[in-house]
Amino acid sequence: MRRRLLLLLASLPLLASAAKPLELNQATQAQLESLAGVGPDLAERLLKARDARPFESWADLRRRVTGVGPKLAAKLSDQGLRVQGQPYKP
Repeated sequence: MRRRLLLLLASLPLLASAAKPLELNQATQAQLESLAGVGPDLAERLLKARDARPFESWADLRRRVTGVGPKLAAKLSDQGLRVQGQPYKP
């Protein structure tokens, strides 16, 4: 019993660090701003571009929104952001 409890406690940090997926085409401004690297200005640019038409892919996102390069795309994807259900792949 004690061993199982120790294993469970040891696995908690791994469970807590797992990023919950967040679909960019459905995310709210507050959800976007909760991501490290996204402030109010970037969140507004993302939402404005999305209002014009939904993002088709990460490449589409990077073309249409200034300030989203490969490093930021990877960082956002690592936090669970998805475009059409897909993580960023360089």
